Amino acid sequence: MERIALFDLDGTLIDSAPDLHSALDRMMARLGRPGFSRPEVWAMIGDGVQVLVQRACAARGLEASPETVAEFLVDYEAHAADETRPFEGIPEVLAALRDGGWRIAVCTNKPERAALIVLDGLGLSPLVEAVGGGDSFPVRKPHPGHPLGLLARMGGEAARAVLVGDHHNDTRAAKAAGIAPVFAAWGYGGPEMAEGAPVVAGPAELPAVLAGLARG
Repeated sequence: MERIALFDLDGTLIDSAPDLHSALDRMMARLGRPGFSRPEVWAMIGDGVQVLVQRACAARGLEASPETVAEFLVDYEAHAADETRPFEGIPEVLAALRDGGWRIAVCTNKPERAALIVLDGLGLSPLVEAVGGGDSFPVRKPHPGHPLGLLARMGGEAARAVLVGDHHNDTRAAKAAGIAPVFAAWGYGGPEMAEGAPVVAGPAELPAVLAGLARG
């Protein structure tokens, strides 16, 4: 039976921080506030656009309105692949996994449309069978209904899946859903976010780690 590898997007497959950082700084410029350092941006990523904007505004003494979130998203989508790139080796790893019989999907808290824009812009869409964004289902990670909803859409089973991500939202969603978690140590989350999941230092290690989980 086929195995399914669910991947987080930001901080796992792609380094999206440059474009998110630029969009946040443009938003702050419109609001008359100073921008951010890159570490500040890394710490804000992982819970979707609305929370990202809320955190950014709170850090500058502002309240994020629905209009602010909508304006940010429109601006970000227009530049979502300007500086964003796959992490080194990711395209090759995804191709190797697919050729080895794995079905590949993206399970991200980023809105589905924005995720598709980035995947298309980076040429990764042909390697990905399905995308479940933060607005694709009634819930999002760390709720288990997010990866389980994506698996249901694909006709897959939790017992035959893994979820690779760089945030505790990924490990917690996977564990709650009965999906094998894998922590991507090259991403934006600190090592404590692995929360007991197998830790992979770099993308090149993924095929061997996932093969081991499949045998297990």
